[in-house]
Amino acid sequence: MRIGIDLGGTSVKAALCEEDGTLLAKQSTPTRTGDAPGLCADMKLLALALCGERGISPDRITSIGIGVPGSFDKQTCTLKFGTNLGMNNVCFADAFRPEFACAVQLDNDANCAALGEATAGAARSARNMLMVTLGTGVGGGIIIDGKLYTGCNGIAGELGHIVIRQNGEPCNCGRKGCLEAYASAAAFVKFAERALADGRESVLSRDAGHLNAKMICDAVDAGDALARELFADYCENLSGGLATFINIFQPETIVLGGGLAGYGEKLLEPLRRLTFPQTFRSDVRNTEIVCASLGNDAGLIGAAML
Repeated sequence: MRIGIDLGGTSVKAALCEEDGTLLAKQSTPTRTGDAPGLCADMKLLALALCGERGISPDRITSIGIGVPGSFDKQTCTLKFGTNLGMNNVCFADAFRPEFACAVQLDNDANCAALGEATAGAARSARNMLMVTLGTGVGGGIIIDGKLYTGCNGIAGELGHIVIRQNGEPCNCGRKGCLEAYASAAAFVKFAERALADGRESVLSRDAGHLNAKMICDAVDAGDALARELFADYCENLSGGLATFINIFQPETIVLGGGLAGYGEKLLEPLRRLTFPQTFRSDVRNTEIVCASLGNDAGLIGAAML
């Protein structure tokens, strides 16, 4: 049995999983931001509660994995900088002792989501896959030959920070023209707000200054000309990034997660049409581009499988 923990700024979620990633039970509690000892105590209590719920002794747990936001040190199981959590330099290696004697693993929350989808989700039949999350930023995770790839320093997978347009839009990372600056949900909204500020007519104008990605997608469905133009540009930009990923990694599957993936086939159809002509293939097989299937459970299952 394994336990996975998803450490977020609002809540701490924990799940009990079988060795193959099957989720058996899950619980959550509000995150005690700024209180490292309290957070560690809460995580252990969640782990113990899961064992109690299923009648399992803690010594049957073979691994505990934690998905974290921010920077971390895998070797020492330490969260180095957790800005949204209000705490830095928190070591989790011994947080579950003495009740749990197993090893504790730590990784980025996006990597955990990728591992979850590869283990028990939309890419469970793939040995090589990428997960691209389309939220406030563009995150990612890389699975090669069934294993999470994190590079020499544990932080590989920042797929949102390939440059798709030289000297383009500024990105939060400090560079210009990154995929994240064009294909995140935040960028989608930014371009809509910019068009409205320039005087473009649209049903979106009634929510100017308060738009979100779903509002724009709803306007696309309603036939709004500006929304359709913005969505076409969005798909064009994202397809360039996806084609680059395919050309580099040649994965069997790319899984899209995050809020915009909720648009489902309406997003996938234009992306497939635009992406595949830009790719190099040695055979007739195309990489599958699909939406994530595990929702908020992906990070939990992936953490358990670290």
